[in-house]
Amino acid sequence: MMSALASKGDAHNISNLAGPLLERLRSERTRVHAITNAAAQTLTANLLLAAGGIPSLTAAQEEVTSFTSRSAALLINLGTLDADRRTAISHAIATAHAHAKPWVLDPVFVEASPARLDFAHACLAGKPRVLRCNAGEFAALAGGEATPQAAQAFSKTHGIVVALTGKVDLIADGERLIRIENGHPWMTHVTAMGCAATVLMAALTALTGSAFEAAAAALLVIGVAGEIAAQGANGPGTFQPAFLDALFNLDAATLIARGRAS
Repeated sequence: MMSALASKGDAHNISNLAGPLLERLRSERTRVHAITNAAAQTLTANLLLAAGGIPSLTAAQEEVTSFTSRSAALLINLGTLDADRRTAISHAIATAHAHAKPWVLDPVFVEASPARLDFAHACLAGKPRVLRCNAGEFAALAGGEATPQAAQAFSKTHGIVVALTGKVDLIADGERLIRIENGHPWMTHVTAMGCAATVLMAALTALTGSAFEAAAAALLVIGVAGEIAAQGANGPGTFQPAFLDALFNLDAATLIARGRAS
């Protein structure tokens, strides 16, 4: 069956799809196990709770298999990559694969460390549904510039959705490309905002057969919430709680009215 976006051929329909996906997340209380970095744990958990899901965060080797198997999706973030976490990540990915759980990879700072880059490539072999990264991380993984054409080629080669985040977010699946223009500059002044946003991608990926639509919807939701939060905040310190409030109160009508996708 073709997805709604593919059948209508209109990227703007992502604004219409985001609301129902968010409502499903709230009604089903989708659980995501997130192995993420130390700086991102609190915001990751709070973001998913505000959106309507349920987080778990353990990276203990003796627990990660159980927590992954009981979750609907898995998030792997490479931001804090010690030896124990490497082993836990490998166990979690294997568990997700064995139980057909969708998972999302966030290859934080792979451009800064050859060892981390090698590990990220090993993770990619575990077939995440979505790769969420910034331009520098993508360039390191792909061995070239972070262009829309490169994102499409990488997506097709690896069989995964590429969500390339920045001032304008790009989501590619090898055939389709969506640009999300929502967001606010203060989002870059709150540590781990991008890392935390990836948990929403994982949650929505568990709710739809289209990882492409899930990734695009998640970034649109995060961007709209960021714009609303900035209206009542005075800077990064007041922005973060305002963002969680905006996400908690976000509805389908607002996403349709404010979403900017092309």
